[in-house]
Amino acid sequence: MGPPDAASGEVAVPIDRTPEWHALADHARELAAISLRQLFADDPARGTTMSATAGDLLLDYSKNRVTPRTLELLGALATRAGLRARIDAMFAGEPLNVTEGRPVLHVALRAPRGAVLRVGRTDVVAEVHDVLGRMGALAAAVRERRWLGATGRPVVNVVNVGIGGSDLGPAMAYEALRPFSDRGLRFRFVSNVDGADFAEATRDLDPAETLFVVSSKTFTTVETLTNARTARDWVLAALAGEAGVADDVVARHFVAVSTNAVEVAAFGIDPANMFEFWDWVGGRYSLPSAIGLSLMIAIGPASFGDLLAGFATIDEHFRATPFSANLPVLLGLLGVWHRNFLGARTTAVLPYSQHLWRLPAYLQQLDMESNGKSVDRVGRRVGYDTGPVVWGQPGTNGQHAFFQLLHQGTELVPADFIGFARPVEGFEELELAGHHDLLMANLFAQTEALAFGRLPDEVAAAGVAPELVPHRSFEGNRPSNTIVAPALTPGVLGQLVALYEHKVFTQGAVWDVSSFDQWGVELGKVAASRILGELEGIAEGPYGHDSSTEALLAWYRRARRGH
Repeated sequence: MGPPDAASGEVAVPIDRTPEWHALADHARELAAISLRQLFADDPARGTTMSATAGDLLLDYSKNRVTPRTLELLGALATRAGLRARIDAMFAGEPLNVTEGRPVLHVALRAPRGAVLRVGRTDVVAEVHDVLGRMGALAAAVRERRWLGATGRPVVNVVNVGIGGSDLGPAMAYEALRPFSDRGLRFRFVSNVDGADFAEATRDLDPAETLFVVSSKTFTTVETLTNARTARDWVLAALAGEAGVADDVVARHFVAVSTNAVEVAAFGIDPANMFEFWDWVGGRYSLPSAIGLSLMIAIGPASFGDLLAGFATIDEHFRATPFSANLPVLLGLLGVWHRNFLGARTTAVLPYSQHLWRLPAYLQQLDMESNGKSVDRVGRRVGYDTGPVVWGQPGTNGQHAFFQLLHQGTELVPADFIGFARPVEGFEELELAGHHDLLMANLFAQTEALAFGRLPDEVAAAGVAPELVPHRSFEGNRPSNTIVAPALTPGVLGQLVALYEHKVFTQGAVWDVSSFDQWGVELGKVAASRILGELEGIAEGPYGHDSSTEALLAWYRRARRGH
């Protein structure tokens, strides 16, 4: 038996046993001998016909080895998988997180005021905007230097303490939108339980001028609470007992993003400074929620509102646009084509923007935590590949690191290239003479070279010695998408992130996996809790582990004692 269809409740046939899947497999074999050179020769207008727009984004997908027939077959596969019904179910607040019985309503986080999205009888959009209003008040107080620490001095340092989506989202977006930030404030992000992360983030900060934003939905996440307690000790050691210091030191230097008011208060944070988000928000989708508080402080409520509007633009596009012109659907289906029918195991994200240097890591979590699953929604093992490994770094750095493999290696690596006509809207001083044109020239050249290569007869005709011709030949047919926008602004960043969120949703729907849980994250946490007690205890092993783990624990205990 297969999982029930979201709309009809009927049991579905496994997707790889459908006629649509088999038609795509047959089609892939037919295309195997056809090159991108041939496809462009057959259709001189391909570069414009195989492109689509949404908001400020232009997607050129012409440099993938697909034809209109490929896209037609992929659309049929999406229809067979019930993608439209799944989209409608998400926007209706149905419990698409099937293993936890929860709605998946991150789209409510960026719905405009006055929109209505209900969970049960509750209009969650109204609640979202209540929290956004409170966030805006705090952000304004810090930005206007009205938020005073325990010594009466204004806060000028903001440290976000979280992990996973509670760190990757705000950290990525802060770096992306740094030109829009208040440069008189300093922002740091602490996530790793390695003490070096906290020590390096705070080493040049004054505790009297530092505000910590502790982000944990349950306020029990071990890594986050360990770092938060260290932060509390750091502040108290510096300020407690100092003349003229207010009694409520922790309340002046800590705010929380959480749903657990009891634990927040027990920590010493004033519950009035707890900013709520909801169990229908997954951590990797939480940037537009109160998890973005540190970002709102950095860029201000107005720019944060622009970010949310960018998200909402792509949400509506995804909800209402036919699949053939729907950017997230096109990206998702092309990913399915590469993964399941062309054998690609990884995909690269290559932003030609230094400000987006953390985007690949952010998308890595979004994609691999969502679709890194080997069973379908009812727990049956799937018979096909699901989520790929996602990786990348900014161009042009990557060109001098791993592009050799992209061009001439044995691994097929589809890649998304992201670029802008201008580096940052309104910050022309960042456009140093000649830099941006050179940057974008590299982007366009790389996608062209990957697609068309340089064939042996062309290399030989250029006078290359015969023995070197194989080494300097490039077969081409390496797929890429190009995503461009006028400039990197808060609104455009929101559009980009939503584009990838809904791409991941599309692929999860086709693969019929539960994209909104992450049980694989929990297994290691449980094991670590047990091992921590064994490392800290006085009892010597063995502790009942495998021989490798036992030997490593014994080595560590000896090494910690210095012998």
